[in-house]
Amino acid sequence: MNRLLAGLTAVALALTAVAGCGGKQRTEQAAGGPECTAAAGRITIATGNSGGVYYVLGGGLAQLISNNTALRATAAETGASVQNIQQLSAGTYDVAFSLADTAADAVAGKGSFDGQAQHIQALARIYPNSTQVLVRTDSGIDSVADMRGKRISTGSPKSGTEVIANRLLEAAGLDPAADIQAQRLDLAKTADGIKAGTLDGLVWSGGLPTAQLTDIVTSMRDRVKFLDVTPLLPKLKRVNEVYDSGVIPAAAYGQPADVPTIVVPNLLLVREDFPVGSACAITRLLVDHKAELASVHPAAKDISRELASRTAPVPLHPGARQALGVGG
Repeated sequence: MNRLLAGLTAVALALTAVAGCGGKQRTEQAAGGPECTAAAGRITIATGNSGGVYYVLGGGLAQLISNNTALRATAAETGASVQNIQQLSAGTYDVAFSLADTAADAVAGKGSFDGQAQHIQALARIYPNSTQVLVRTDSGIDSVADMRGKRISTGSPKSGTEVIANRLLEAAGLDPAADIQAQRLDLAKTADGIKAGTLDGLVWSGGLPTAQLTDIVTSMRDRVKFLDVTPLLPKLKRVNEVYDSGVIPAAAYGQPADVPTIVVPNLLLVREDFPVGSACAITRLLVDHKAELASVHPAAKDISRELASRTAPVPLHPGARQALGVGG
């Protein structure tokens, strides 16, 4: 009888343990845990100017998330990187596109975020942005230093483009606030200004090709030209190591030759308290369904599993680590 009671007790304890494990598993699943499953809900993705790649690709990502998870995602037009991070931190948005240099400033609490480190993490490094400096050929501008006294669009206020534009100008020995006639315009107004002759040039940081720049080049042909800004790269790298050399291929805008330029990676960001399961699911979609995103915009072809985890100094979210199979 004692042996029978002991056996029954052992069975009961085992069943309790199994039930406990099942309860833990259900709790983890509800929280979007290790199964890499997004919990039901709504999220908003902060993108950028309506004529830019962030906006186009953000809409495609929102559709991809909505079609493949329990989340319902929408994309919002914004002023881009700096604004995106500020409003991501404030809870206005749940996911945000950003240039890596702006995101690095954010986690360090410097630059536009001076003294206020932002509690953000990355889902992935995605595609690189090319620094595209386009000027009217009648402007007399052959280098960034030649922009002194000229009417230059430096991008939307609080955008990553504005950050890079100001750093380029400073690297060329110019004060962005005093030495040029800076126009802080979105891309649509910038394109209008270049075509109308009310602007001499523009700085734009974006994927290739960018629709609004295609419009300018197609309509103006040899009345505009791209500048090689790579002589300023060493000074920019002193500010942030994420800057690197690249090219604007001739085919991107139907130009006669490639143009050397400066590139910087883009990151997809969330707050550090973003649910692990949702982070994992979205990151997995990015790398496993990049062909679908590339059909929305060709910049997505540069998304790769190998590079996705290289987001330093911005920490990689634990859910993204799970999706990409990298250590903590």
